[in-house]
Amino acid sequence: MGLMAFTLGTCCSTYRPPYMICKATINNNSHALEAAYIRRAAELADKSAGFTSPHPNFGCVIATSSGHVAGEGYLYAQGTKPAELQAIESAGEWSRRATAYVNLEPGDCHGDHTAVSALVQAGISRVVVGMRHPLQHLRGNAVRALRSQGVQVDVLGEDLKSKIIEEARKTCLLVNAPIICRSALRVPFSVLKFAMTLDGKIACSSGHASWISGKKSRSRVFELRGRSDAIIVGGNTVRRDNPRLTARHGGGHMPVRIVMSQTLDLPEEANLWDLSEVSTIVVTQRGARRSFQKLLASKGVEIVEFDILNPREVMEYLHDRGCLSVFWECGGTLSASAISSGVIHKVFAIVAPKIIGGKNAPSPVGELGMVEMTQALDLIDVCYEQVGPDMFVSGFLQPLPDVTPVIPSVDETFAIDPTVTPHESSIIFFYKTWDPYGSFSNFSHHPIQMPDEKGDYATWLSVEHYYQAQKFVGVDDPVAWECVENIKSAKSPEEAARIGRSIQRQQPDLVRSDWDSVKIDVMYRALKCKFSIYPHLNSMLLSTAGSVLVEASPHDLFWGGGRDGEGLNYLGRLLMQLRSEFLGESSCMAV
Repeated sequence: MGLMAFTLGTCCSTYRPPYMICKATINNNSHALEAAYIRRAAELADKSAGFTSPHPNFGCVIATSSGHVAGEGYLYAQGTKPAELQAIESAGEWSRRATAYVNLEPGDCHGDHTAVSALVQAGISRVVVGMRHPLQHLRGNAVRALRSQGVQVDVLGEDLKSKIIEEARKTCLLVNAPIICRSALRVPFSVLKFAMTLDGKIACSSGHASWISGKKSRSRVFELRGRSDAIIVGGNTVRRDNPRLTARHGGGHMPVRIVMSQTLDLPEEANLWDLSEVSTIVVTQRGARRSFQKLLASKGVEIVEFDILNPREVMEYLHDRGCLSVFWECGGTLSASAISSGVIHKVFAIVAPKIIGGKNAPSPVGELGMVEMTQALDLIDVCYEQVGPDMFVSGFLQPLPDVTPVIPSVDETFAIDPTVTPHESSIIFFYKTWDPYGSFSNFSHHPIQMPDEKGDYATWLSVEHYYQAQKFVGVDDPVAWECVENIKSAKSPEEAARIGRSIQRQQPDLVRSDWDSVKIDVMYRALKCKFSIYPHLNSMLLSTAGSVLVEASPHDLFWGGGRDGEGLNYLGRLLMQLRSEFLGESSCMAV
């Protein structure tokens, strides 16, 4: 996979005829406007960061031929209304013959064509795409579909090229760095953050470190945490600082906390073992302190053992677990190990205007084996920002990988060598909505209509909304009624699940008494409704005939398949049951 270099060649020409200068000026002015709209789309795409778990970031701007911005939208969370549809609804009749600017090629859910259909039906005449989708199973699909419908599609870097266009394209890459890294490198996008004094210390010689940075800087760190799926610390940080590692933003997404410890030399009591707000995972060497593992497990802490514990292995595991972004807040030893392993992509350094000295005071990064300054790691795209009295310095340790294919497509390869065929598995995994077959997820954005207790039909934004609300239906308690309404009005399936699970855990008396015996049927009825009213989903399900369907959640051992296949996979079972029923109906109709 090639690496993307954000450099442009210089023009050596010293003379151009006047008519060429005029043409260039027109192009530059046009490109400046195009670039501004794309940058705005990228800015919109980032608006939900911290409020929902990381997901591919989509933003859309609808602009008329006169340059008027008629509508805007962005994807709030997986399983919510597409950015393009929001922008079209905002623009109304102004959408006809207008241009849509999107930072990322439409396609947040495999098999779902809502965004493309909305653009075509609204009469959009042109779509400018900041970058093609980085995921192979989605890349190019929307571009081809739009062009087949007569819509002009211009992709930055392909159909539009100039220095200002390349800078706009770069903003699209940066806002979706996590999904790019996941696709190209098969590891989550990792950010290393540390706060240090002006003389490069992260704590006094005694180990005391509260506080190096100011209050405004610490608030910014809470925001940065919220942009991640997980926060990683080492055993030293747990022993020395006893951190909570919460986002502390009064609601919204809370990243899981991960402790890396080879020996499990950890305290029996720690803030990270309090799971009332968010879960904790401890990753360790296989066989380490079995008795302590049992103690942590009794508190609800998840233990994951590795034959060889190192940052690379942990990142590959988190990739398989569905993580897009990871935030490292560890000490110098683990930081050095992570950098040496090549899994750190970006660095946030908070430099406080303080000096504490100390020969033995720790520094943010431990031994990297460098003996000459020429070996120093230079940051790319460095940014500086003053936050209160502190200075934030950020930059990339490695360039973002190039998402442009450097080998022929599968079809082209097959034409060259007929013996090469795509790998076909008899097992189909699905998990996140943006994965292949992500439409099978109960989190996908497919509203359903289901009858309530009185037989009246109500619309639910997703299967997950309906499922979570049913936990409290029929309970004679105003609080339970309020729970149902809160879940129904949740902005995303993720939020619906968070509300339902939280109430179930904190107030179990509000859950209907027969829930354990009816929850499978509740999910079945909701899934049947979904796959009955959306023909393309029904077709997709039928196309999997002969394959085993597995919900690939590594931590849900009831609905999912589990980490090592130990889960019950009830969601996959229900889908296979529905597939069998639909196939039977098709056979009867054919007869």
